[in-house]
Amino acid sequence: MKIVKDGIRGSNNMFGHTHDEHFSIDCFAYKSKMNHWNPTYKVFLALVTIIMCLVLNNLFVSLFVIMAMTYLIVVKSGLNMREYISVMSIPFTFLLLATLAVGFDFSRHPAGEINMDLGYFYLITSKRSLLEMFRLFIRSYAAVSALQMMTLTTSSSEIISVLKKMHVPVIVIEMMNMIYRYIFILLELNNKMKKSAHARLGYCDFRTACYSFGSIAGNILVVSLKKAETYYNAMEARCYDGEYSFLQENKKTEGVHIAGASVFVAFLLIIWFATK
Repeated sequence: MKIVKDGIRGSNNMFGHTHDEHFSIDCFAYKSKMNHWNPTYKVFLALVTIIMCLVLNNLFVSLFVIMAMTYLIVVKSGLNMREYISVMSIPFTFLLLATLAVGFDFSRHPAGEINMDLGYFYLITSKRSLLEMFRLFIRSYAAVSALQMMTLTTSSSEIISVLKKMHVPVIVIEMMNMIYRYIFILLELNNKMKKSAHARLGYCDFRTACYSFGSIAGNILVVSLKKAETYYNAMEARCYDGEYSFLQENKKTEGVHIAGASVFVAFLLIIWFATK
């Protein structure tokens, strides 16, 4: 499992999160105060929350889910707020750009309640479109918050164990785990090559930067193939027979956790009935 070597960067920062300047989710999961919780419980809580966000499609339900997941991750799990914002900034930006297409449109003629002349075309929108964009963003962000609660408090090996219990096809689980682990290998290679290029003034101007980018991309392709072969040989040397096996700790589900999840789901339904 990918564990960050420089995970603890100082006494003022409880959680380190980088490996050669890249995020490692497992570092958060292993140091989480919720790590002793039953992984099956956390996975099903995240799935139920995501389903309720999408099915209920209620703005107030989604807002409550965001606040509840933030509380679990920051307060119960112990993740620093600055680190949590850093982790959520990537899906936040992606969702914002994705939902802009719902709120805004382009036209050759002025239309809608609000329009802006950009010369060759108009940027148009309406209050209804903006509201729909906001609702879609909040609902999607709430679902992502629930997913992040699971990934930031549950290691990938435990998630894989839960998927096996759910009888997910073995090939899907194996591919998911290998792709997840190989991503960090490629990120580390890319980071080392970029540092080497910077040391040789490979980004001194735009033309040189483009050349360096192309060279790094080509080198990563070649090196990644060699790394893949080495990675597979290492697995075979450890008696790999086509299926991963992880040593799992038996973590019991506490009654207070089940009660808390029941109250949480009931409160979501109450909010939905009161605001629909």
